[in-house]
Amino acid sequence: MRATFMTACKITSQSKRRCFVCKILVKNLEKEQSIMVQVTVKERQQLIEKASNAKDPLESLQEMFVYTKDDFRVRLKSWRKADIPQKTLKWAIKLAERNVGPFYSTCSLGWQPKIKQADMNKHWARYLVAYTEDTNIPVAYCMFRFDVDYERSVLYCYEAQLEENARRKGLGSHMMKILETAAAHWHMEKLVLTVLKNNPSAMDFFRKIGYTTDETSPGREENAPYEILSKDIAA
Repeated sequence: MRATFMTACKITSQSKRRCFVCKILVKNLEKEQSIMVQVTVKERQQLIEKASNAKDPLESLQEMFVYTKDDFRVRLKSWRKADIPQKTLKWAIKLAERNVGPFYSTCSLGWQPKIKQADMNKHWARYLVAYTEDTNIPVAYCMFRFDVDYERSVLYCYEAQLEENARRKGLGSHMMKILETAAAHWHMEKLVLTVLKNNPSAMDFFRKIGYTTDETSPGREENAPYEILSKDIAA
């Protein structure tokens, strides 16, 4: 009995030592993981700052800045909020009101023109605008920024609006491809955007070009009037 008791004590003692060693290893691992997360967050922030501070983050994509389909031909230009002509910005705001204002008005969000105007005048806003080559009239634009979204480095597209005469010509897909290429150039992880659920044509468009429901999108039980879509970016 005594031998058995001593053996049991020995085993228990060894188990305690092993448990103590395991705890140390776990703590060290958690410490290392914490450091890795901190480094990753820091690196992401550095990537965002580098892209955001670039005078023209789309400069390397100039070969994509002319788009032609049949007799439809446009050239594209990248703008910072500080540089975009006020006339062009006012047109962009009015186009958003015409295109998506009715969808906002018929959902719980409601259309709030002053808020939309303030959003589109944010100092960090970047614009990609398409102009007809012959008349230099703006016909489409995307508003975007580089940001950290749920600890992910992303290019967030806030607006993608086209005039009626510029639709169904492949221009929207081309402009989104430019943003996706820019996201890859600046080592972003995703391109993210928001679509109203009561706007089926917009939802269909983005899904057809490869966007899927993002993991951060509200669940059905939340009954949100919008869905967050995203596309993984291969750097």
